[in-house]
Amino acid sequence: MSVKNEFESLLGNLESVREELQLKLHLASMDAKDEFEAAENQWQQIKSKASEIADDSIETSEDYIAKAKIVGEELKAAYQRVAARLSE
Repeated sequence: MSVKNEFESLLGNLESVREELQLKLHLASMDAKDEFEAAENQWQQIKSKASEIADDSIETSEDYIAKAKIVGEELKAAYQRVAARLSE
């Protein structure tokens, strides 16, 4: 095999790997975007609950606060998954 043929083969392999990586990055970013959008719904819920908990005129039960904490932990986990996908 000539040097020219070896180089052309190398370029062909690099192009294939490059295209595969581009596709994986695109799909990963789509997954991360979808999960982030779902997390945004939880963010709105937790902000609303936090406002109610902080409002002294509204009586909040321990159960309500515990549920808000669960939503907060779920949101934290979702953000960590999104960050992990973006760092892959």
